[in-house]
Amino acid sequence: MCKQTGRLTPATVVDHIKAHKGDETLFWDQTKWQSLCKPCHDSHAKSRDMTGIEKPVIGLDGWPIAF
Repeated sequence: MCKQTGRLTPATVVDHIKAHKGDETLFWDQTKWQSLCKPCHDSHAKSRDMTGIEKPVIGLDGWPIAF
């Protein structure tokens, strides 16, 4: 997420792209992982998991970045 906005930030958290909700098979499925910095994880990923809606990532120019 940081790279898409033009920032270079070390990843410190493994994010489960699809919330595992206690499912161990999904929890350990590395194809569903992405590396994020803690601020991106805490804001974007947590919001996505709670609402089911992916928030757009906003670039340095103020416009949403398409995935």
